Amino acid sequence: MEVMSDCIFCKIVAGEIPSERVYENENFLSFMDINPQSPGHVQVIPKKHFRYVWDVPALGEESPNIGEYFDVVRKIARAIQGTFGTEYVFSKMMGDEVHHAHVWLFPHPGEAEGDKNNFKENAEKIRSQL
Repeated sequence: MEVMSDCIFCKIVAGEIPSERVYENENFLSFMDINPQSPGHVQVIPKKHFRYVWDVPALGEESPNIGEYFDVVRKIARAIQGTFGTEYVFSKMMGDEVHHAHVWLFPHPGEAEGDKNNFKENAEKIRSQL
């Protein structure tokens, strides 16, 4: 699996930097964002290093591919909906702050109850919906 030695998300994948993991499979990882917009704010990343989300291979090509990626994003978004009782789960794919493909998912800040900085509790709540 390709990793970049200077990439913070690659270091999280490798376990060199601790994170509160929400979901993980062979190709993707979701963990709590350390600067949350609301309770339940997560990052969903491919374990293999890609600069941008749109650099992940096309559906039907090698694995991981964009179809698998968005299956995981959808799964996590629905778990966030169930956890925080909100219809609105925001997503962002900007890629300027960390140079590793990532999708932000977070419930509407005005609807999600709880302490946004309680990473462990929020991760446990989301995991229970998966």
